[in-house]
Amino acid sequence: MIASPTAYWEPLWAGGRRYRRITDIEERLLAEHLGPGHGRPALDVGCGDGSLSRHLHDRLGYRTVGIDCAPSAVALAAAPGTSDQLRFQVMDFATDDVSELPDPAYRVITCRLVFRFIADKGSFTDRVRQLLVPGGTFWVVTELADRRTDDDPRKSLGITASDVELLTSGWSNVKAVDLDRLACFVLHP
Repeated sequence: MIASPTAYWEPLWAGGRRYRRITDIEERLLAEHLGPGHGRPALDVGCGDGSLSRHLHDRLGYRTVGIDCAPSAVALAAAPGTSDQLRFQVMDFATDDVSELPDPAYRVITCRLVFRFIADKGSFTDRVRQLLVPGGTFWVVTELADRRTDDDPRKSLGITASDVELLTSGWSNVKAVDLDRLACFVLHP
């Protein structure tokens, strides 16, 4: 795991690094599993350049806040022309005070390509549960370690079977969708 998420991510974002775009399949799954937002609050944890936050807001109608520990990522996400109903702020969800978020609870919390980097995954998911409204959805897209061969140096980019068990235990409804090397988990309290 990374000792300091900000120290790791900030130079990458500031240096122009960009990451995997949302696929058409993910967009279809988001629409199918989250449905229309009708202005309800959504939280995008590890928002990066804000592409998922924008999708939640622009395409699905959620009042979205995207958070990221890297100031350069948040600056990129909060480009001019961003709607008042779409906010971005610098925050490390795992350690910062969540009372600084604009809403006390969220209909949707997303975590795309971030879960693997969380040092204390149990505490992280507990925080998510505390912030989800009854009937809310925790949306996680992550790479799975077992989808790569043992000699592939990128195998460490995925979560292990025990990480999957930790992520999915304790939810009343769990749906997993295969996305090649990635998996999408739709979790309900």
